[in-house]
Amino acid sequence: MKRKSVMLFAFPALILLILAGERMAAFLLGAYPASPTMWWIWLELRPLSTMFWQQIDLYLGASMVVDASILAAASIVCWTACRTRRSAAFFFLANHVALLFAGLMIAATSHSETASTIASFTVPGGLPFSLMVDFTLKNSLVLFLGLTACAYCHVAFLSETRQRSEALAARLVALQRDY
Repeated sequence: MKRKSVMLFAFPALILLILAGERMAAFLLGAYPASPTMWWIWLELRPLSTMFWQQIDLYLGASMVVDASILAAASIVCWTACRTRRSAAFFFLANHVALLFAGLMIAATSHSETASTIASFTVPGGLPFSLMVDFTLKNSLVLFLGLTACAYCHVAFLSETRQRSEALAARLVALQRDY
């Protein structure tokens, strides 16, 4: 199986586009606060990036230049890795990190609660806390695309590993015959 680097890069690129789109919408919302379109775009993209940008703003300062440089650096690293054809290991890691990031953002913005906030309450089933995740069409689509990308990474990574082991076995057989 010949892997497609663009297919392996698609989901991390989608997450980067969501993060960049939210920052751009926030910037344009500051310039055009009465625009219903800007409010709609910002409100649609905000749940997928809320906690990330809040943490960046807390630790690095609330600057659009810092946000843009983070996005540019991440995009350059991902694109450079996409252009190299060495191994699917980077894509494997990038897709899984992007899926975990998307899942965390969806859970964090879905009004989910942890045991520390409702420790005195129990769910009728006896669990000490409940985790309510908002599976809207948008959130479900992002998670489905992430799971699909991760499955493709597994197939590409395992097929490359199998091809390397077959090539090594063939070289060992050739060396045995020559010896």
